Amino acid sequence: MSAAARTGTNQIPFLRTSNVLWDQIDLSKLDEMHVPESELPQKVLTPGDLLVCEGGEIGRAAIWDGQVERVTFQNHLHRLRPKRDDVLPRFYVFFLQSAFTQLGIFEGAGIKTTIPNLSRNRLAALEVPHPDLPEQAAIVDLLARVREAGDLQEKLGATSEELKRSVMSEVFSRGLRGESQRDSAIGSVPSGWSVNRLDESADVISTRMAYSQLEAQVPTESSDAVKVLGIKVSDMNRLGNEVELSNAALEVDLELETAKKYCAPPGTIIFPKRGAAIATNKKRIAPTWTVFDPNVIGVRVRPGLDQRFLFHWFQAFDLRTITEPGPTPQLNKKNLVPLLIPVPPTVEEQEEIARVLDTLDEKVAVHREKAAMVAALFQSLLYKFMTGEHRFDELHQTAA
Repeated sequence: MSAAARTGTNQIPFLRTSNVLWDQIDLSKLDEMHVPESELPQKVLTPGDLLVCEGGEIGRAAIWDGQVERVTFQNHLHRLRPKRDDVLPRFYVFFLQSAFTQLGIFEGAGIKTTIPNLSRNRLAALEVPHPDLPEQAAIVDLLARVREAGDLQEKLGATSEELKRSVMSEVFSRGLRGESQRDSAIGSVPSGWSVNRLDESADVISTRMAYSQLEAQVPTESSDAVKVLGIKVSDMNRLGNEVELSNAALEVDLELETAKKYCAPPGTIIFPKRGAAIATNKKRIAPTWTVFDPNVIGVRVRPGLDQRFLFHWFQAFDLRTITEPGPTPQLNKKNLVPLLIPVPPTVEEQEEIARVLDTLDEKVAVHREKAAMVAALFQSLLYKFMTGEHRFDELHQTAA
């Protein structure tokens, strides 16, 4: 990318390795460079070209389908075109995905230098399967349909999340009945609501038992035993834990009296105290008794404030606005205690708002679960087709 290429008159968009994802071309950010008109016939992509990453995530591949007229490509991408009529390029996108992400059969194909790369000669020398054209087409069609179903669930989940953000913005400024508004220290709120410090309505807590102590506990078989979760920040990222932390690496059955004395009670709202989890603005709610590691802090309401209402309000709140600045942002008790929160006048109204927002959370969770199930199905089918464990004709006969 010389200065002349940057400033030349014949600016042509080009693809980088960052634009080529698995079976997808991302055009959200497209760079340009000067390409002499005489060189374009050799360098411009045509629909159906197979692009394979030489660097970055080596082997990552997708098909160019002509979304933009006159696009070329950087030299860290390989462009492949069929030499024969019985080759469907997209079949080899799927094969390369399986080979590089599942099978490990091309682990030696990347040259290990400062930046791992897949050279032209090594790519050309790779041995690949070659089913007949009808089977290639059938496999591509099925895998593409499964991938599209997963993409649809991802989009529906994202749409549901956006809907919830919109509803929260409306509810916390106008209530459920569109009542008049008043200005407050936290912006517009319904005129009948109060604005209180958090410590007027809730307690910021840690647990009296350390995470390491819970690990050392001997599980009880008593009839009044309760499940206790040990919560680390990493548990907030587990699938299914986007709202309620029902899935943790550490679970121990303890006496109920022990849990009451040393653990955070069910319904506690959990926050990360430091690091990347603050940047991603995670908050979760514990459905059972919990013990925190030192990087976690909790909030528990007092009578007069509904716990799930407060949780939903926190979902709309950006923790980064109250963290202590520095190389590693920190959220401590002193940051949470003076925080101003909106409080509807009755617990019944709070519960009604919480139910509405719970329903939207459930809708998001359903789409996430379906997306995860479809992704698992795609990975299973990809592996079985590309290893020959399933042949399409056999699968079709079984389904029939």
